[in-house]
Amino acid sequence: MIKSREEAAEYGLTFPDTYQDMPFHDTNWLLIRYKGNKKAFLWIYERDGFINMNVKVDPDKACFWRDIYKSVIPGYHQNKDHWNTIILDGSIPENDIKQMVSDSYELIAISPSKRIYEAVKQIPYGFVATYAQVAQAAGDRKMARAVGNALHKNPDPENIPCFKVVNSKGELAGEFAFGGAGEQAKLLEKEGIEVTEGKVDLKKYQWEKYK
Repeated sequence: MIKSREEAAEYGLTFPDTYQDMPFHDTNWLLIRYKGNKKAFLWIYERDGFINMNVKVDPDKACFWRDIYKSVIPGYHQNKDHWNTIILDGSIPENDIKQMVSDSYELIAISPSKRIYEAVKQIPYGFVATYAQVAQAAGDRKMARAVGNALHKNPDPENIPCFKVVNSKGELAGEFAFGGAGEQAKLLEKEGIEVTEGKVDLKKYQWEKYK
């Protein structure tokens, strides 16, 4: 069972390309970071007599863990939508602790572009999604602009349907990167999505998830 600071750090360091860091003047805080971007995916500290671990979460899964375990709470001193605190009081099975840490590592270590491409693949047949929706599905609604950049560099347009992404008004891209002008509309219409004057009716065709 992971209960001590040392055990928590040891597990965090089992993930590829990670290292520990103590960036604050307060030695109570120990961070485990991913070398690729130097971001921390595991924050370890003592509070109220227990070792705590802050882990990054998909906003959709944050409440899932909090509802199951009283010792999983909104992230202490961090964004409550994107971080959870795991209190190591012995009430949480080790497998679930490890799963939460693993999920945190994947959210930090996997590149935003890869997460964006995976999110676009989730858009159902016959529907479109906005840039903000794709960003939310990729783990951070604030990176809507990054969605546009990533889709413009789409490495596999046959399997990553970037044509199904429109702006917040349902408008198509002025110059579709893959195929040229008018191609995005043609691809949408093949899925039964009506395009009128370069625009899709979001009330009718918008992906419900993350709406």
